[in-house]
Formats: sequence, C-alpha cells, structure tokens
Amino acid sequence: MTMTTFVPGTEKLRSLCSLPTGQALPRAAAFLTDLVHDRSFLNSHILPVLEEARRAEGWYVARRWDGTDGSYSLQVFAWPPGTGTRVHDHSSWGAYACASGAVLEERYERLDDGSIAEHARLEEAWRLSWSPEDGASTVLPGDGGIHRVGNPYGEAAVSVHLYGPRLEEVDGRDYDLSREYVCDRQEDPADGIPENAVHERPVRGRHRES
Repeated sequence: MTMTTFVPGTEKLRSLCSLPTGQALPRAAAFLTDLVHDRSFLNSHILPVLEEARRAEGWYVARRWDGTDGSYSLQVFAWPPGTGTRVHDHSSWGAYACASGAVLEERYERLDDGSIAEHARLEEAWRLSWSPEDGASTVLPGDGGIHRVGNPYGEAAVSVHLYGPRLEEVDGRDYDLSREYVCDRQEDPADGIPENAVHERPVRGRHRES
C-alpha cells in the first residue's frame, strides 16, 4: 500500500473535513464525484491499481493519503471480482465513489438499542450498485453507516473513499449477522502492513441474489 501526506487539494480536504458532519458529507460527495472523473488522477492512481486488481485475490487499500493532523484519510480501494468487506461501520463519517467498474453496497439498520454487550440485530435497508456515473455514497459515523461493500461482478473495480476525523478511539465495529454479534475494530487497517503487502483483511464477497 502506498502512503503519502500529499494529494492535490490537500488544503481543501483539511478545510472540508473540519466542518460539522452535516455540512462535510455533501461536500465530500461532490469532491469525490469530481475526483473520479479527473483525468490526471485516473491516469496516476486508478488505472495502475485497476491493473493490479485484475491479478489479486482479495480486496485491498492500494493508495492512501492521510492528513498530518488526522483530519482526513483519502483511500483508493481495489476490488477483484467476487470480493467484499464484512458488515461494518466507522467511527468517522465517510463517503466513496467508484472510479472504475462497479461495486455493490448493502446498507443496514440496527434494530436493537445497543444495551447488550457484543449484541446487534440488523436488518438490510437497501442495496445499490455504484459506478462512476452514479455519484457518491455517504455514511454517518457508527450506527448511521452500517454497510457492506463488495464486487460481485465479473470485472475488477476501483473506488475512492474519504473519511473524516475519528470520533472514537476504535476504528469502527464489525458485525456478524448470523450470530447477531458486534465487536470493536481496534486496529487501523494500515498498521502493521508493510509496503507492497497490500491485502487488508481480505474477505470473499457474496454474489448478487437472484
């Protein structure tokens, strides 16, 4: 995974991510929608990753730019066919746009009140396919953004994600629907991943239901 503190629009990102969540999210969505159509960014950071993803087995974060003050994290995700994340949430707001190919997002609502430790009962709220023409998806922190993203299609995909500042010490939470279980995700995905060791907790994705 390539990491750097510089990306075009760094000051714009820092300013955007300092806004309250309600103001930051629509601006983040607009920023990403423009970015995934920027020819220079596509040539430099998307097309090389797309080529890599065609030869990979698991999904991974291929590029990452973090604000030095922790105010934002901009990440490029590679999605080989048939891969996907666990159901999870984030301790920050987030937004993403597909830059090449298409990804499928499943969004969930939490039905319980969170009063029982390590227990969560979820219900699927909607699922949508996102391509470069579809704009950006946004998530609120915590229960307001429980989702799963993956690529059940036949071609590799690449997406660009922007996260605001964390509101908690943990990175977010992972959910197991079959056991109605939830646990904190303590680690930052970049921690402990050496350069060129690009796989980030790869999980095989699920195909679209017929």
